[in-house]
Amino acid sequence: MPHRPGRALATRLPFHYGWAVVMAGTVTTFACLGMGRFALGMLLPSMGTDLPLTRSEMGWISTGNFIGYMAAVALGGRMVARLGARRTIIAGLILVGLSMMLVSRADGALQVLLLYVLTGYGSGAANVPVMGLIAHWFNRGVRGRAAGFVVIGAGAAIVVSGFLVPAINASQGAEGWRLSWLVIGAIVMLAAAIDWLVLSNHPSDLGLEPVGGATAPPVSSPCAAAPPMASRRRVLAHLGALYAAFGFTYVIYATFIVTALVQERGFPESTAGWFWSAIGLLSLASGPGFGGLSDRIGRGRGMMIVFAFQASAYLLVALPLPEPFLYASIILFGLALWSIPSIMAAAVGDYLGPEQAASAFGTITVAFAVGQIVGPALAGRMADSLGSFSGSFAMAAAIAAAAIAGAAFLPPPRKH
Repeated sequence: MPHRPGRALATRLPFHYGWAVVMAGTVTTFACLGMGRFALGMLLPSMGTDLPLTRSEMGWISTGNFIGYMAAVALGGRMVARLGARRTIIAGLILVGLSMMLVSRADGALQVLLLYVLTGYGSGAANVPVMGLIAHWFNRGVRGRAAGFVVIGAGAAIVVSGFLVPAINASQGAEGWRLSWLVIGAIVMLAAAIDWLVLSNHPSDLGLEPVGGATAPPVSSPCAAAPPMASRRRVLAHLGALYAAFGFTYVIYATFIVTALVQERGFPESTAGWFWSAIGLLSLASGPGFGGLSDRIGRGRGMMIVFAFQASAYLLVALPLPEPFLYASIILFGLALWSIPSIMAAAVGDYLGPEQAASAFGTITVAFAVGQIVGPALAGRMADSLGSFSGSFAMAAAIAAAAIAGAAFLPPPRKH
């Protein structure tokens, strides 16, 4: 029989068990996104030197991760229907952990790429269902804040990797990156064990209502009806385009900022690691902060503010400005980093209702994954052609600026 937290435990906690699900979700994003994806930014400089890798190969390794991620998103609905969200999340984390451990034994770009595709698949299999759980465990009034707390796990992992990877490299020398992959993979396996103990698919499994109470109207109410198919497609296309813009732009910065600092601006890896950790530390408030803000001012306005922060961050690092502007770029990027995923996770529940939230989030995540696939590959190729990443960061700034306008035209949601 599958493990399930007992009802007695859920009722004895001094807080609603939904917040325990949020904590487990934070652990999930720490592992599947933070460690499974964003630690790569710290690993690339030393790994690229040791193997060695070109800028284009670095970009394709990053892109491979998102190819795997998109494949998981495409199959995610079937996986959740067959296994349930909890089992799908745990299986995804196990795949992330094992594949990262195997990267530690890789001898060339192709081996890293193939294994990192598997890492991406596991990341998608874990991340999409865990964000979908928020619509079941929380009503609309607190959904954005709850989703925001889930996504801060990835920021915490950035902080950890920013200190952990340079420390391991300093102690192990040129091949320290191999031990880093092994240690990070083991951390992900521990996260899978935590999720096995804590996660639960639905409040009703424990005899509970969602946090904030059940707000769905009776079935006979017109508000309970699903949105018309045409309206559903329009809003999914709109959200998907905005999510694709976010995926395309943020991943260019996240993948290449450390490499640009080390190889183009002459910073030592340890200093670049401090910057990377600062981004992670600043990002801890981004999800709940902007997610909570979007609960009050609306999802569209919240996204406009976030994209403005991000466009400014990309532009400041693209231009040949004095060093203080680089610090400003890092601050702006960190403050807004996880805001769009938390707002999107809340928005699908707002627009389509809790029952359709998981499948809708999976649908827009396909667009997000496409953006992530194209972004690093194109940015790496541009950097090889131009001799620096400045053009790539400028391109990201232009796309983020266009997303500000796109978010301004997002319609208000129907009531559910």
